[in-house]
Amino acid sequence: MAGHSGRVRVRAASLVAPLAVFIGVTFAVPLGLMLLRSVHDPVVADAMPATLALLAEWDGQGDPGEAVYAAAAGELAAASDAGTLGQVASRVNRVQGGLRSVMVRTPRRLRDAPDGPRRAALADIDPDWTDPATWRAIRTAGERWTLRHYLHAVDLDRGAAGGVVRQPPEARIYVRLFARTFGVAGAVTALCLLLGYPIAYLIANAPAARARWLLALVLVPFWTSLLVRTTSWIVLLQTQGVVNDLLVAAGLVADGERLALVHNMTGTLVAMTHVLLPFMVLPLYSVMRGIPARQMAAAASLGAGFVHAFRRVYWPQTVPGVGAGSLLVFILAIGYYITPALVGGQSGQLISNLIAYHMQTSLNWGLAGALGGILLASVGVLYLAYDRVVGVDRMKLG
Repeated sequence: MAGHSGRVRVRAASLVAPLAVFIGVTFAVPLGLMLLRSVHDPVVADAMPATLALLAEWDGQGDPGEAVYAAAAGELAAASDAGTLGQVASRVNRVQGGLRSVMVRTPRRLRDAPDGPRRAALADIDPDWTDPATWRAIRTAGERWTLRHYLHAVDLDRGAAGGVVRQPPEARIYVRLFARTFGVAGAVTALCLLLGYPIAYLIANAPAARARWLLALVLVPFWTSLLVRTTSWIVLLQTQGVVNDLLVAAGLVADGERLALVHNMTGTLVAMTHVLLPFMVLPLYSVMRGIPARQMAAAASLGAGFVHAFRRVYWPQTVPGVGAGSLLVFILAIGYYITPALVGGQSGQLISNLIAYHMQTSLNWGLAGALGGILLASVGVLYLAYDRVVGVDRMKLG
């Protein structure tokens, strides 16, 4: 008996194993690497260990001493020969702008410099080498494990004295983008609920043949490329587009005062609501089709009006579907990238667009990982709140 039970467990594990491997390779490992990059950056520490060891004993004020200059000169030359100088300079430049060019040209010019104290040679190459801020930037960039990226992700930084300070006003962009992202996600969720609830109610209470056709119409967006759907909204919403033409033809808008409906927040909300609406309708429909229609009739027979019966009888039973749909739409909305990039313009950009920028253009993967980590933590908090208010065990997705 025990042997049979063991074989059953082994067979069950073998069936689950491919799925576990797939999830691990495509989800868990990339997620772990993203979170690791957000706090671990060994490039400068590996390239300049002697310089950083000397800077650890420096108080951060005044001249760091000839030994620091000599160590830095030697290690920058070695990094240049190894082909890693560009990476080192980029890491330091993220802490203090303008230092990348200084560090990149230093080893080349040091080869032509006369023998003697390295401080004088570096000062001749660029006066930034005599600025204590340069050495503080190198020391900061040389931390293997750091929360610097998370500080930057919330518009904070460490000051010269080591304390946490706010970024300069012109650099405070991430908190505003996070607020815009959560605001847009909340607005899209509310719009999807406002539109999706009556649609789901109509499908759930329609005759079977009609319900199948209505459900097929809801699923049509899934059969069309996301890129095609998004670009279609550009055609519809642009100044000379279909929507403005109809408004002008109806006399609601003058031809010279056509509405700007695309490349702004309006376009973002419209396109995202259209794309995410099925994710609200399907959970709601799943719950509503299990609610007997005679319950509302029974409430009416007892003297309750429609609004009172809906509030006391129907709505409480649909809360699991409302919660599941809202959770799905909100989580998908805060991570949207293509739709805001195409139809949002500058005012419709979300935090996902900045994450893509740091991944593809600036190559600041640590900051991109920190921004993604904050989004992940936000989703976790939202999930826990849903579990406490509604209960994950009551979630119905289809």
